[in-house]
Amino acid sequence: MAESQPEGDTEARILEAARRVFMLRGTAGARMQEIAAEAGVNQALLHYYFRTKDRLAEAVFREAAGRLAPTVLRILGSDEPIEAKVEQFVQAYIDAVRRHPFIPGYILAELHHHPERLAAMAERAGGIPPAEIARALIGKLDVQLRTAAEAGALRPIAAAQFVVNLIALCVFPFAARPALTIGLGMDDGAFDRFLDERRASLPSFILSGLRP
Repeated sequence: MAESQPEGDTEARILEAARRVFMLRGTAGARMQEIAAEAGVNQALLHYYFRTKDRLAEAVFREAAGRLAPTVLRILGSDEPIEAKVEQFVQAYIDAVRRHPFIPGYILAELHHHPERLAAMAERAGGIPPAEIARALIGKLDVQLRTAAEAGALRPIAAAQFVVNLIALCVFPFAARPALTIGLGMDDGAFDRFLDERRASLPSFILSGLRP
């Protein structure tokens, strides 16, 4: 029985079931009974682990954001040159999201309806407000991009535009996967090959657009 398995296994199974149900229904439309059935546990056990749907949703959000956010912040906030940041970001983002394709859509949906969850997660992680993290990151990128532009290596571009362009070009294939698979006639194998090609070619495409 599910209830006799180790606690860590049960909790992980509940989180995985909640991710699937939240992706299908949204957190507002999801029901604890449906999540319990999806996880193969009784509803009392679900409440034992997470008490309320809000606490379960926060746990799912924290885990989802925690898979991607540290890598993104580490790469963009490093002292590497812009060219290396672009290549590392594209490869790390595509590798992470192809393993967990629910992440971008789930995080964006949750932030749209529950922006306070990002602040709460940052507070638990170290007490630094997200706006402060963003300002420091954008400030560092602004200096790098401006220095590269003044040296004639890159066209002038605001750091916010650079970051949005970078994220958008990486996330779009995952967000638009249903349309791509139908419109381009891709099965799962073809989509994986498409991601391999994009992982290899996207950095040079982005950098070509940045160069004078």
